[in-house]
Amino acid sequence: MVQDAKSFNNKEGSSPDAEMDESVKAAPKTRLKPGERRVQILQALAMMLERPGAERVTTASLAAHIGVSEAALYRHFASKAQMFEGLIDFIEESIYGLLNRIAENESDAGIKVHKMISVLLQFAEKNPGMTRVMIGDALVLEHDRLNQRMNHFFERIESTFRQALKESPQVKTSATPTALNHQWAALLSTFVIGRLHRFVRSGFKKLPTEHLDLHLGILLSA
Repeated sequence: MVQDAKSFNNKEGSSPDAEMDESVKAAPKTRLKPGERRVQILQALAMMLERPGAERVTTASLAAHIGVSEAALYRHFASKAQMFEGLIDFIEESIYGLLNRIAENESDAGIKVHKMISVLLQFAEKNPGMTRVMIGDALVLEHDRLNQRMNHFFERIESTFRQALKESPQVKTSATPTALNHQWAALLSTFVIGRLHRFVRSGFKKLPTEHLDLHLGILLSA
């Protein structure tokens, strides 16, 4: 199952209660536990990033959205960059986990890569705010290390494609297998990134999975 932003794991060991989603929308009536507040802050940040054409999220606007003071945010995160790192942690853990399961359970190279790209784009479609983080749109004017982490994320995705494509008949029978493998993986990675940018630039109207099977059928028949 592709995870969405409501599935944040509580890194401090406490699980958010059943009313957590509602607590993001309005100031909580009761005092939340430390772990629950941390999850609430990340959920609220992801939700605010889902607004098409939204201005840069500030700690002041985030605190107002939750109904707490900025000081309350900094009791759980040392900086706004650390909040974004929490979102990136969720992206990495979710996507890498999905891709690893596909790599382990699927032997056919073409089907393997098709499924990998499908779940990656499904995750983006289910998490518009996270998609803005993935392509760097939400990281403009934020700490450079955040963009570096997302660059590394896509490098790892491309590497995963290369590993899967090594077993494809096209690569195995090519006169230049290494070159074909690298170029093919780069093309697929570019396709994924382009889909994510298109999704965000359209205000989340042009879905990343639109006509996906048709397009992947062409790209994977090289």
